[in-house]
Amino acid sequence: MSLVAVGACYVDTILTTPHYPGEDDKLRAKSISRRRGGNCPNTLEVLQQLVERSSPDKRVPLNLIAILPAHSSNASREIRDAFEPKVSLKHCIYREKFQEPASSYIIKSEESGSRTIVNYNELPEMTVVEFMSIADELGVGAGWYHFEGRIPDVTLACIRHLRKQYPSIKVSVEVEKPGREGLQEIAKEADVIFYSKSWAQAIGYASAEECIQKQASETLNASLLCCTWGQDGAAALEVKTGKVVHSSAYTPENFFQVADTIGAGDTFIAGMLYGLICKGDALDLVQKLDLANRIAGTKVAQEGFGGLGRALEA
Repeated sequence: MSLVAVGACYVDTILTTPHYPGEDDKLRAKSISRRRGGNCPNTLEVLQQLVERSSPDKRVPLNLIAILPAHSSNASREIRDAFEPKVSLKHCIYREKFQEPASSYIIKSEESGSRTIVNYNELPEMTVVEFMSIADELGVGAGWYHFEGRIPDVTLACIRHLRKQYPSIKVSVEVEKPGREGLQEIAKEADVIFYSKSWAQAIGYASAEECIQKQASETLNASLLCCTWGQDGAAALEVKTGKVVHSSAYTPENFFQVADTIGAGDTFIAGMLYGLICKGDALDLVQKLDLANRIAGTKVAQEGFGGLGRALEA
């Protein structure tokens, strides 16, 4: 069985500043970095580190379906170099008329710890027909699909195609962005759902537990619901038993301050997918949730995603 992640692949430019600039203000950044981003690519970057530390019989092949600029463009070459061979980009869709990747420009304020993101993306989005062609090529060998939750009407049609043609395949989705219409409909089709704190608060939920307990009645196909809540950790609900478990946020030893929250939610999802797919019944739900929180907490305490596989050693 392989895992296929479906979502946008960005190139992030990150400016770290003393504080957030005011309108028509001038401010000198303290540092600049450039790295590959996007929810699903971030999740895969972490997941490949975890899978690599598994026994050979538990190493799940990883695949990305994303829209990229021309195959020969510098951006596409850099993205392939960053992933392959550990993550296959064989099924990515190249827009040959475009040279620029989807891009994010991120301002990280040291004063508040917040991040402000401006996105730019001129690449035409994936169509349902394109996805169906790839899914049919992969067939039942792709045992698990994880969707970012972009373009909800397209995502919904893609999931329904999988349900009709490959009913044994598992589907997980991310419900993250507040105000994005159609995410509830996508969640109703999924086996595993990951809710963000920002989405849950926008709906009116006051805690992770409240979110998953009330959403359980809206997502009758789901077997597992998860919700992250920042410094308050995360909660998960196992539908067949009705069991709700909570895991506190993890703080590494010798931790002094938050270093980089970008991709923390993506890292949590990587930890949960690793527990569900690679560990299965070897870990109970509390252990899976603790593991995901440990990896996410380790990520928040460092810049970038490198070396997160070490969280498994504990």
